[in-house]
Amino acid sequence: MPALPRALSPLRHPGYRWLATALVLSLTSTGLYLLAVVWQVIELGGGPAALSLVNTGMAVGMLLTTLLGGALADRVPQRPILIAVALIELTATSSVAALSLSGLLQVWHLAVASLLVGLAQGLYYPAYSALVPALLPADDLLPANGLEGFLRPLLTQAAGPAVAGGIVAATSPGVALLATAVAALGAVLALLGLPATPLRRDLAAEAAQDAAAGGRARHPVVALLVDIRAGFAYMAATPWLLATLLFASVLVLVVIGPLEVLTPFAVREQVGGGPTEHSLVLAAFGIAGAAGSLVVASRRLPRRYLTVMIMCWGAGCLPLALFGVATHLWVMVVAAAVVGATFEGATVIWGTLLQRRVPPAMLGRVSSLDFFVSLAFMPLSMALTGPVSEQIGVAATFALAGGVPPLLAVLAIAAARLGTDEIAHPLDTPDGDRSPGARDTAADAARPLDADLR
Repeated sequence: MPALPRALSPLRHPGYRWLATALVLSLTSTGLYLLAVVWQVIELGGGPAALSLVNTGMAVGMLLTTLLGGALADRVPQRPILIAVALIELTATSSVAALSLSGLLQVWHLAVASLLVGLAQGLYYPAYSALVPALLPADDLLPANGLEGFLRPLLTQAAGPAVAGGIVAATSPGVALLATAVAALGAVLALLGLPATPLRRDLAAEAAQDAAAGGRARHPVVALLVDIRAGFAYMAATPWLLATLLFASVLVLVVIGPLEVLTPFAVREQVGGGPTEHSLVLAAFGIAGAAGSLVVASRRLPRRYLTVMIMCWGAGCLPLALFGVATHLWVMVVAAAVVGATFEGATVIWGTLLQRRVPPAMLGRVSSLDFFVSLAFMPLSMALTGPVSEQIGVAATFALAGGVPPLLAVLAIAAARLGTDEIAHPLDTPDGDRSPGARDTAADAARPLDADLR
């Protein structure tokens, strides 16, 4: 049998194949939902403010549960967490689909459903991130991140929205929401095939260590809170992690709102487009992002991995300024493709970086912090985009989204001395040379603080 391409090599492992199948179906459901809900809001007569309300619900939901999700992912097996998440998403999407098809749907129903989906997805990411290294050897981590980076934009920004756009144009947003629920059901069934995987954390040894130090057994809720605090302590003691997450949080504030809320209205008002044209812009973002992920996954990590990653995220936002002034669809499509390729390529580096430099027992919490800090300003970004664009105009709002991130990137690299850190901790070695989660100097420095918190 011929060898699989490097990006597909993780599929040799049966457990990961079930996880990848569930990921495909879950991402497809998300991609269908993201576009279906936009045109459902518009069909109900809503504008930017109504869409901001619905999208803010999803962001708030993720923000509320992601820290809890990280602590749970480091304390309980990840399989039941993922199954529970998929069931919640199935319930939410099938409910709004039924309401839409029966003619009873209102905007507040969509806001509640989005909140439920957000609550579930806040639990999903930490559990998924902690499970992947438990299913795969070190050599397959970079291609696994590349495969995820390929699938995520392809399905959430390209295939899913394209299918949803076609369904909406041919039938109605309600039918697209029904397709969302069917994909969510498939994800539940795939996750049921996942094998049971033990935690990569010795809770018994930690309890014995606490008992030897004279400590008492903690209530499970208290233990979760202590774990969350330990995650924050690790982040504060790890400069490259803290700098990246702070940069990402401000990036989200200035970029996500305009990208999610204003793009469909820019497509409609500037180029005279509708659901199909909107899906083309999202598809360009997704397809280019998938290609960027595969390119990065097919090569070793760059020696200047932190600098490359931050600059790809920062400078990659520049084309967003064109969204506010473009009068031809192809301009938006090309701009979206550039943003997608740079964003997703950098995300592959980031995922592998976490798995290579974060201790396994801390990976769920660090992944949740990644999600939390990145999301911290998302609700505000969603809520402010509509009113801000009404005050300064769509063009000026997109200009800020494109011009601020490159300046922030340069500032983050210089202030945190990321260049010095990446040279001191090289990752441009064969994947097998260093096990996932191996500690670096910053991790060793944080270890006593983590022990004290326990």
